[in-house]
Amino acid sequence: MTAAQPPRRPTPAPPLDLAALVSDRETRIIVCCGSGGVGKTTTSAALALAAAEAGREVVVLTIDPARRLAQSLGLVELDNEPRLVETPGAPGELHAMMLDMKRTFDDVVAAHSTPERAQVIFDNPFYQALSSSFAGTQEYMAMEKLGQLRASDRWDLVIVDTPPSRSALDFLDAPNRMSRFLDGTMIRLLTAPARAGGRAGVRFVGAGFLLFSRIISKILGGQLLNDISAFVSALDTMFGGFRERANATYELLRQPGTSFVVVAAPEPDALREASYFVDRLSTEGMPLAGLVLNRTHPPATTALSATRAEGAAEAVAEAGGPGSKLAAGALRVHAERMTVATREQRLADRFTSAHPEVPVRTVPAAAGDVHDLDGLRVMGEALLAEEGDTGTGTPRSRVLPIRPQAG
Repeated sequence: MTAAQPPRRPTPAPPLDLAALVSDRETRIIVCCGSGGVGKTTTSAALALAAAEAGREVVVLTIDPARRLAQSLGLVELDNEPRLVETPGAPGELHAMMLDMKRTFDDVVAAHSTPERAQVIFDNPFYQALSSSFAGTQEYMAMEKLGQLRASDRWDLVIVDTPPSRSALDFLDAPNRMSRFLDGTMIRLLTAPARAGGRAGVRFVGAGFLLFSRIISKILGGQLLNDISAFVSALDTMFGGFRERANATYELLRQPGTSFVVVAAPEPDALREASYFVDRLSTEGMPLAGLVLNRTHPPATTALSATRAEGAAEAVAEAGGPGSKLAAGALRVHAERMTVATREQRLADRFTSAHPEVPVRTVPAAAGDVHDLDGLRVMGEALLAEEGDTGTGTPRSRVLPIRPQAG
C-alpha cells in the first residue's frame, strides 16, 4: 500500500523589485493595469512620487475621473495638461494630469488637418458623440496621450493609470479597435460616393449601393447616416494617421523601456482578472514587471497560528483574572487576522502556481484612504522596500511565510 504523499510545498513567487524599476533610467513607461477597485490609481501615484524622489522627471497620467488622486497630490484639480506637484526636497519633478478624452481627440484632429477641415469635423454631430462617449474612445485617447508624452523630451518617465475596465483586454485592444472602426469596410461604403466624386461617383457605385444606402438609412436614420458620411469624408485624409499611430503606440508598449505592473487585490475575481491579463501580455509579447498584490492583511506576528490563538483565548477567558478579557480579545483579533491572511496567501499561491515566473510584491492595506503626499510616501515605502524588510520574517513577496515541512 502506497503511503500518503505530504502536501506539496507552494512554490515561492520571485520578488518584484520596484525600487530598481523606477530608478532605472532605461525605464521610460510604466503601465499600471488590472480590474477596477484594486488601487491602481494610488499605486501609480505612489510609484510616481517615489520616482521623483529618486531623481526622475515624472508625469503620471490617470484615466480615473475620481478626484482622489488630485487631493492626494495636493492639487485642487487635474486636467488634460500636466500640472506640477510640489514635492519639497525631491531631486526630481513630478507632474500629474487626468485624461480629457474629447480634448485629446480635438487636439489630434487639429494637429493633423487644416483649421477649416478641423472646424467642419468639430461641428459634426457624429464626431461630437464619438469623441465623448463612443465605446473604446477613452482607451484609445489614453494611448494617444501616452504617445504624445513619450515623444516629448520633457519627462524621462511616464506612468499610466489605465482606465477602470471590466475587461482586461479593453486597454490593449482599444487602439486597433478604433483604427478598424474608422478604417472599416462599412464606413468606407458609406462614403464611397463622396470619395468617388459627385455624379460620377453615383454611377460608379451603381444601383446596388443606392439600395444598400436606402436600407442603412432606414435602420440608422437618414440624419445620422448623413452625419457619419460627412464626418468620415472630412476625416478621410486622417485615416492613415489613425492607423499609423495605433500601430506605433502598440509597438511602443512592446519595447524594452516599457513595463507593465498588474495590480490586484487578494480576492478571487481580481486575481482571476490579473491572471487573464498576465496571459494576454505574454501572448502579445508585452514586458511584464510583475504583480502588486494590494491591500493585504498580514498579521503582526506569524508565530501563533489562528487555531492556537483561538485555543489560548478560550483558556485565558476561562481562567479569568485581571486583564483576561482584554488578553482574550487580543488573541481573537489575532486569530481572525491569521485566518484572513491564510486565505489571502492561499489565493496568492494559486496565482503563483499558474504563473511561477511572475514576480510579486504584497502591499498591506492602509488604515484609511490615502489622501495626501505622506500617505503616498508610506505606500511607496511598502512598494519599494527591500524584500526581507518586514520585521516579521515574512518576505514582501508573500502575506505569510512558507511553513517548513515536517521531517
